[in-house]
Amino acid sequence: MIMRYKSATQRRFEKIKSWQKKITDPCEIDKGYEGQYRMGLKRIKMKKFINAILYGLTIIIIITSGSVQAQTVVRGFVRDAVSKEPLQSVSVYVQDGKGVTTKDDGSYTYATMNPTAKNIKFSYVGYKTLSKTIIPNREQTMDVELVFSDAKNNVIVKSKRGKYSNKNNPAVDLIRKVIDNKSKNRVSSHNFVEYEQYEKMELSLTNKPEKLLKNKLLKNFTFVFDNVDTTKMEGKYLLPVYMTEKLSQKYYRKNPEKQKTYVLGEKQVNYGDFIDNNGIKSYLNRLYEDVDIYENNISLLTNQFLSPIADLSPTFYRFYITDTVENEGIKLIRLSFAPKNPTDLLFKGIMFITLDGNYSIQKINMSISKHANLNWVRDLQIKQDFEKGPDGRYHVISTNTATEFALAKNSGGGVVGERTVSFKNFKINTAQGEEVYAGAPVVTNISANNNNASDSFWMAHRHPQLTDIEARVYKNIDSLQNLRSYKRFTDIATLVLAGYKQAGPGYEVGPVSAFYSFNPVEGFRLRAGGRTTPNFNKSLYFENYLAYGFKDQKWKYFLSGTYSFNHTSVYAYPLNFLRLSYQYDTKIPGQELQFVQEDNFFLSFKRGNNDKWLYNNIFKAEYVRELAKNVSVTAGFKNWKQTPAGSIVYEKQHEGYVNSVPDVTTSELSAEIRWAPHEQFYQGKVYRIPIINKYPIFKLRYIAGIKGLAKGEYNYHNLNLNIGKRFYLSQLGYTDMTFEGGYIFGQVPFPLLAIHRANQTYSYQLNSYNMMNFMEFVSDHYAGVNVDHYFNGFFFNKVPLLKKLKLREVITGKILYGGVRSENDPNLVASTFKFPLDNKTNLPSTYALGTQPYVEVSAGIANIFKLVRVDVVKRLTYLNHPEVSQWGIRTRFKFDF
Repeated sequence: MIMRYKSATQRRFEKIKSWQKKITDPCEIDKGYEGQYRMGLKRIKMKKFINAILYGLTIIIIITSGSVQAQTVVRGFVRDAVSKEPLQSVSVYVQDGKGVTTKDDGSYTYATMNPTAKNIKFSYVGYKTLSKTIIPNREQTMDVELVFSDAKNNVIVKSKRGKYSNKNNPAVDLIRKVIDNKSKNRVSSHNFVEYEQYEKMELSLTNKPEKLLKNKLLKNFTFVFDNVDTTKMEGKYLLPVYMTEKLSQKYYRKNPEKQKTYVLGEKQVNYGDFIDNNGIKSYLNRLYEDVDIYENNISLLTNQFLSPIADLSPTFYRFYITDTVENEGIKLIRLSFAPKNPTDLLFKGIMFITLDGNYSIQKINMSISKHANLNWVRDLQIKQDFEKGPDGRYHVISTNTATEFALAKNSGGGVVGERTVSFKNFKINTAQGEEVYAGAPVVTNISANNNNASDSFWMAHRHPQLTDIEARVYKNIDSLQNLRSYKRFTDIATLVLAGYKQAGPGYEVGPVSAFYSFNPVEGFRLRAGGRTTPNFNKSLYFENYLAYGFKDQKWKYFLSGTYSFNHTSVYAYPLNFLRLSYQYDTKIPGQELQFVQEDNFFLSFKRGNNDKWLYNNIFKAEYVRELAKNVSVTAGFKNWKQTPAGSIVYEKQHEGYVNSVPDVTTSELSAEIRWAPHEQFYQGKVYRIPIINKYPIFKLRYIAGIKGLAKGEYNYHNLNLNIGKRFYLSQLGYTDMTFEGGYIFGQVPFPLLAIHRANQTYSYQLNSYNMMNFMEFVSDHYAGVNVDHYFNGFFFNKVPLLKKLKLREVITGKILYGGVRSENDPNLVASTFKFPLDNKTNLPSTYALGTQPYVEVSAGIANIFKLVRVDVVKRLTYLNHPEVSQWGIRTRFKFDF
C-alpha cells in the first residue's frame, strides 16, 4: 500500500471542506462549524499572500546579488611621478569600455559590469600610458604615478636648472594672448551682471592636541575634539573649530560703474562674549579676499601675489605647454607655470586655456612655493573653475582658497583656513532699475538676522550642503558656551593675550602692561583701572583708572562715559556715540602713540634727557557719527589746563621783568571730517583697529580757541590736513606715504603751537620723528611727508645665503618743513612765552624750524625671527642742537605674514 504525503496546507484545506459540508446540514449549524470555516479561509488567503511576497523578495535578492558580484569597482589617486602633484583630467578606462577622468585632487572612481575586465589603463597626453591589472568583481584601491613620455620634456618642465628663454617660446606667446584678451574675459566687460554668491569660511586644527586635552582646564572639551574629518585633505586629520557662511545677491553695472551687494543671510559660530567673534570675522575677511585671476595682483594674507596672467608675468614666471585636451568640443591647452625665483610671492600650478579665439581661463589650480618669503604659512592653494556662459565667455563658478598655518614648517600641528565661494544663477546684460543700485554698496536685509537661526533657510539656499562634520561645528560650539570650565579658560586667555581680566559681569580690569611704569617726574608709578563691556550695557560704556606717583606723591585719574545711539556697541559700525571724559594726568608734549598706553612699562626706557612733562586737567565732550560711503564727522569741546613740570617753565617778560606763569587754560570747539573709502578694520568689542589697504584716508580738522569760555585765555584757529595712502608695487613691495600740513591763526604761546611728534624711546615709531627730542621743534605753520617702503625681500631673496632667512628690506624717509611767524616768536615778541632752556647747557632746547627742513632717513631689516624689525636711523639736519644724536638704532615688533 502506497502512502501519499500531504502538506499541511492540503490537510487544512480538506478539513475546511469537511466543515463546509457539515454547515450545509441544518442539524450541524449549532455546533459552530461556520465560524471555524470562515477563520480557516482567512488563514489560507494570508498564507498565499505571504508566500507571494517571499517569492518576489527572493527574486530581487538573487538579481541584486548577481549584479553586485558582476561589478568591478576601482578607486584611487593619480599623481605626477616627479612632483607628486595630483593630475587632473587623466583618462581612466578598460579596453573597449567607457572611462572616467580624474578630479581636481587626482581622485577617480571607476566601475564596470564587464566580467572580463582584467586591465585598467591611465592615459594623459604628454605622459606614458600606464596599464594595471585588476581583480574582476571586487572593490579595490589603486594609486598610480604617471611619468612623462619624453625624458627631455621632463627636465624642461620640472628642472630648475634647465635653460629657459621667453624668446621663441610658444608657451610665452600663448600667455601673451591670454593677457591681451583679459579685458574681454573678465566679468566687468559686460554692461550688466548679476549672480548669487555663497561663501563659507572654515578654520580647522590639523592635529588633535592630545597634550592640551590632558590639561585640567580642557578636560571637559573632548566632545569638540572628537569631530574629526579625515576625508578633506589626504593624510591630515582636520578638526573644524570655526565656521561662517554668507549668502548674497550681487549686481554690477558698467556705466556708470556701480557694484551692489544684498546680503540675504549670514551664519557664524559663536564662542560667546569672551571671544571677539566679529573681530575674527573681520580679520579673516582681510586675509581671504576675493580672488580674481584676471587682476595683475591677487591680495591674500595682507600681501600681494603677482597673478600668472599679469601684464608682467612673463618677466617673473616660467611657462610650459604640457598637454592638449578637449572638453565639450572645446580644445584646451594645459599650461604649467612656476616662479623664476621660488622665494618671491608668486604661484606655481597649471591652467587650462581655451583655443576658441577668446583665450579664456577654463580652470586653474595653483599654490605657493615652499621657499616663498611668507611667514607662518606651510601651504597655500587656490582652485578656480569656470563655466561657459550664453555669450561664449567663461565666468568663474567656484573658488577654493585653502591655507595651512603653522609656527614652523616642520611643526606637528597647525591650522587650516579654507574659504569656499560658489557662484550661480548668472544673468548677463539684464538691466535693473536704478533703485537696485541706489544707496550703500552693501545692504544687509532685515530678514538676514532671522536666517541666522533658520536651518530651513540654509538647507534651501546653500550651494554645496555642509557635511555632517561641518554641521556639528555649530552644535558643538553652542554646547561649549554653557560649560563653566570654558568660561574660566577664556578668561585666563583674555588676560594673557589682551591684558584684561574679567572682574564681575560686564567689567574688565587692565591693561596689565600699564599697572607699573616709571618716569623722571613721577618716579615709580602704579596704576589700576578697567573698562565695561557690552555685557554691562550695550548703549553705555565706561572706562576709568587711578594712578599714583611715588616721587611727586600725586594721584592721577581718568573717567569717561560713552553713550551709543546705535544700541549695539560703542565701536560697532556705524559709529554713533557721545562721549564725556575728565582726566588729570602727566604727559610728554609731542609724544603720540598708536594703540599703546603711554604709561606702558616697556616705553619707560628712554634715551637722552627726558625731563619735559606736563600735568594736564582735560575735560572733553565729543560726538562721533559715521555716515554713508565711509565718511565720519566729529564735533567736540575741550577745556584744557596744562601745568608745566620737569624742566619746562612758562615764563614771559613784562615791563622788563621775567614773570613765571603757573599754567595755561584753553577752551576749544572742534570739528573733523574723515573720509576712508573702502575702509577695512579689525572690529573688537570695545575698540577698532584700521587695516591698511590700497585706498587713501583723508582727515581735515578745525579747532577754534575761544577766550573767556570756561576760563579760556586765548583766541586762535587751527587747521590741519592729513592724507595717508598705501601704494602696492607688486613684486617691489609697497609704500606707505603720509602727508600732513597745518596752520595756526592768531597769537599764541609756544605750548599752543604744533609740537611735532618726537620719539625718545628705543622702539621705532612709524608716525614720529625717531631722532627728534621731545618738544625740540614747534611751528605755527608746517608741512611734512613720511615715506616708508617695504621691499618684502625683493633683493635678499636673490642672495643665496640670505634668502633662506627670509629677511625683508625697509627704507624710510621723513621730511618736515615749518616755522613760527614773528608774532609768535619769543625772540621778537617779549610778551609771549620764552622757549625752554636745557638744564645742563642753559641753551635753548625748543626751536622753530628755519628755512632748512628737518630730515631723517633709515634703512632696516625686517622679519628677523619673523617678528623683529631693526632700523639704523640717521638724522641729517639740525645736528648742532644740544643732546641730539646723529645715528640711532630702533627696533619694532610686528606680527606679519
